[in-house]
Amino acid sequence: MSERETWATRAGFILAAVGSAVGLGNIWQFPFKTAQFGGASFLVVYLIAVFGIGLPAILAEFVIGRRAKLNAISAFGRLGHGKWRFVGALGLLTGFWILSYYSVVGGWVIRYIWGSLQGAYFSDPTAYFGAISTGVDAVALHAVFMFLVVVIVALGIKDGIEKATKVMVPSIIIIMLGLAAYGATLSGATAGYDYFLSPDFGALMANLGEIVPFAVGQAFFSLSLGMGAMITYASYINRDDSLVADGSTIVVLNTFVGVLAGFVVFPLLFAQGIDPNTSGPGAVFVSVAGAFANIPAGRIVGLVFFLVVLIAALSSAISLLEVVVSYVIDNHDVGRAPTAAAIGVSLFVLGLPSALDTAWLGWFDTLAYQLLLPVSVLLVLLFVGWVLGGEALSEVLKGTGLGNGFGLTWLWMVRVVVVIAVLGTLWLGIQTLFLGPEPAIVPPL
Repeated sequence: MSERETWATRAGFILAAVGSAVGLGNIWQFPFKTAQFGGASFLVVYLIAVFGIGLPAILAEFVIGRRAKLNAISAFGRLGHGKWRFVGALGLLTGFWILSYYSVVGGWVIRYIWGSLQGAYFSDPTAYFGAISTGVDAVALHAVFMFLVVVIVALGIKDGIEKATKVMVPSIIIIMLGLAAYGATLSGATAGYDYFLSPDFGALMANLGEIVPFAVGQAFFSLSLGMGAMITYASYINRDDSLVADGSTIVVLNTFVGVLAGFVVFPLLFAQGIDPNTSGPGAVFVSVAGAFANIPAGRIVGLVFFLVVLIAALSSAISLLEVVVSYVIDNHDVGRAPTAAAIGVSLFVLGLPSALDTAWLGWFDTLAYQLLLPVSVLLVLLFVGWVLGGEALSEVLKGTGLGNGFGLTWLWMVRVVVVIAVLGTLWLGIQTLFLGPEPAIVPPL
């Protein structure tokens, strides 16, 4: 077996992890979920979930990865708890599942870049999305997006993922800041800010049971938790850097980009009098495309917006593919490039139903949000908190200069507070999936 790769720099790890987190979850899913569940009401629950649940959970995944220095499945065996490998396997399966339909959405983004240049969606955004979101074109662009992801991962950790994310992540932030500044100049932007930032706490409490599972699922999705990605990325750290500092940086930057996406999308929508409260995986594409049709320099703004979405999608997708590639090359004497290509083909095949029918994509997404992600995160938390225990405590404190008081607070947060929060979220999600009048667990026919 060849020597295992590591990050060239600490900044490379941070940017790669931020790139994993800052993806379609922030720019596609976050505005879509925010609009679907009441604007600022969803934002409040999401922010609590990110910092109260997401930050302790990301540190738990980092602990496993860095201590074991192996992929998300084999790590449990190296830590002396081989019976827990199924937890890593579930994370790998979850990331694989998500990437299969994520790639389809990535293909949509490629098509919208071209459509922005032509102004193709300006006359009827709804019809345009309906025409390009499924069928032969959607399948072809799904293949193109997956090919791009495979190429980056095939180049390796230092020469592929690290170099790519060092360009991608700063580009995302700079372009999004520019778009947000542009949005602030639009007439009607203030109404968008009010919708996004002024919660109705009465409505929030009345709909809390519906909002919580999606807000927590969004936190997991946007931080790449429960997919094996953060375990895998942390396994390439070769020094005693502060996991707390790195994890906090990643969570803050990820949340900043998600909120920044709201400052871009909602002023655009309200400036054109477009109702943001639409549902379905194409909601943001249709709504934002409709806004671009009527604003000054709409083609240029649309091009820039969808370009940054593509960069974000790629930066996140490469982390999900790396989870599977890492497992294969850690355990078998095979090359990185052919492994990435073979897994990419498998993902392409699994994503075909989503490319042929958006109902399938919606079902894949709902199952990931409400079942796979919370179960996977819950098992990681139980392992780190109650099985690894003292080892996890010593690992999380390395390089921090912090005392045992901080470590014990984090450990008991993981053991009790965060576990209870995830259990509650999982129960609410199961009620929606299995116990509702029309269970979402039934796939479309």
